[in-house]
Order: sequence, then structure tokens, then C-alpha cells
Amino acid sequence: MTPEKFQMFENRLLKNYKHRLKQAKRLNVTCWRLYDHDLPEFPICVELYEEYIYIAEYNRRHALTDEEHDIWFNETKKIIADMTGVSIDKMFVKLRKRMSHREGQYEKEAVTESKIITVQENGLQFLVNLTDYLDTGLFLDHRVTRQMVQAEAKDTHFLNLFSYTSSFSVYAAKAGAKSVTSVDLSKTYLSWSEENFKLNQIAASSAYQFIHADVKQYLKTLPVNFYDLVVMDPPTFSNSKRMKDILDIQRDHVELINDMLKAMKPGGILYFSTNFTQFIIDTEQIKSDQIKDITKATTPFDFEGRLKRWCYKIIKPLG
Repeated sequence: MTPEKFQMFENRLLKNYKHRLKQAKRLNVTCWRLYDHDLPEFPICVELYEEYIYIAEYNRRHALTDEEHDIWFNETKKIIADMTGVSIDKMFVKLRKRMSHREGQYEKEAVTESKIITVQENGLQFLVNLTDYLDTGLFLDHRVTRQMVQAEAKDTHFLNLFSYTSSFSVYAAKAGAKSVTSVDLSKTYLSWSEENFKLNQIAASSAYQFIHADVKQYLKTLPVNFYDLVVMDPPTFSNSKRMKDILDIQRDHVELINDMLKAMKPGGILYFSTNFTQFIIDTEQIKSDQIKDITKATTPFDFEGRLKRWCYKIIKPLG
């Protein structure tokens, strides 16, 4: 790697840092994305979590030997440290390897020591794990969507499907939802969800439920006309052994959305999101005439021009 390439990276990083730091301070945001594969020679994603940095290195074919790669990466981290003031010992690195059987799915690297921290977002607290999983536990790209849920959650029956660590649920509960139900296939994430509730002094209550279930099957069991507000953020693809069926979001989204609409009150709101970049929503088959693409409206400042997900606001018809 030539000095000129490192200078290009430093220049891009400086441009991003100056612009985004100013916005982060103005919005009182302490967790944000600094860089995401802007230059082909630097296939990494860099995120700040308060006084720590999380770096995900994308697995790309390159001509570097292991020794050359180490030199490249050490210099890259040094540039990031000099720019941000975050020391290298407060940086945590993950290598994202694409799994051969399905594009977009990743396998994780082995971890020797866990690093779990507590971060703030809009006055709420969330546990973030910088080492053990491919994702940290807080999807930064849905920061704006969480605020939308917060604004609408008071006195609602709220349902969070594919809830992950239930950050949306925390927002809804703190905003005064009558009930909050979080559903996920992972017991690990549901346990993490409960810890997030405890962090925010949300007392255990029958109004707050954490359901271990396959969402596709769970939707078939719901009462009709009950939920006011729903978030559904499914994976692109899942063939977990704990599921009765394979989930393919392009194939299955109509069934998922229509099953959910049945369980919602007329006028109820569903936020539907997917990371499948080639996703095409089938508006003809979905039983709603109010389907709005809010991808742009829910794009945070640190993801402008680089967002790789879709988001829709779907309202159940009154009639």
C-alpha cells in the first residue's frame, strides 16, 4: 500500500469526521458511523460508541500477504486513532466473512475476551457488545425510526417482531405504551433485551413480554384487531434449525405483512424494514392502500448516501 493511498484514506476520514462530528454534537448523538468502505483499498466500517471504536473489516480479495495486511491494518488504525483521539487499545475489530451458501450472511470470528459497554441514545441506555457478535446490539441506522416509534407509542399495544435486543421496545415502553411484546428466535437476544429494560429502570410487568418464537409461525396465533403499533425488521434469509420453515424475505414479505395487518387495529401502523438491497415490495398483494417508502426519511446523518436497507410505513385501512 503506497503512502498516497494512506493519504487518500486520511483525507476521506477527516472529511467525514469533521462533517459528522459537528452533526453528532448538534443532535447529541454519541454513537455514530464514521466510515463505511468509502474507498476500495480500505474495506472497513468504522463506528464510534462513545469513547470506543468498533471496526468491521469486510472480507475482500486482495494481493496482500499476512505480513503486509498487518502493516496495512496497523497503519489504518493509527490514522483512525490520530483523527478521533481514541487510542488503539479502545478499538475492537471484527472480520466479516461471507458464508459461501448465501450472499449477505456472515460468520463470526472467535473471541478471546468480551467487551460489553453501556451507551446512551436520546436519554435511554443500551448494552453494546463490541466483541462477541457480528453486530453490536444497537443498529445505528434505525436511530431515526426509533424516534418515530417513540413519538407514536403512548397508550398503544406495541409489538416488536424479530426484536433482536429490543431497542425499539425500550423506546415504546419509556414512551408509555400500554403493552410491549418483543418476539425473537434467539434466547440470547431476548435475555439481552431484558437487560436493556432493566438498564432503563423499566420494572418487570405482565405488560412487558419477551416471547421466544419463530415469527412466521407466531403471526398465525395472534388475535385480530389488537395491536396499534408494530415494528417488523426481519433478516433477509434464515434457515435456523429452530424454525419450521426457511425465511426468504423477498418471497415471504407479503404473507408476513398481511398476517400482521390482520392482528392490527384499523388505522394501526406497521414499520417494516429489510436489509435486502434488491428488495421489491409487492404493493399489489399487500392488503393496505397506505404504503409509504420512508427509507430517506429514516436515514440518519451518518448513513446518507450509504444506507443499505429499506423502510416502509404501512397503515391498516379503516374500512
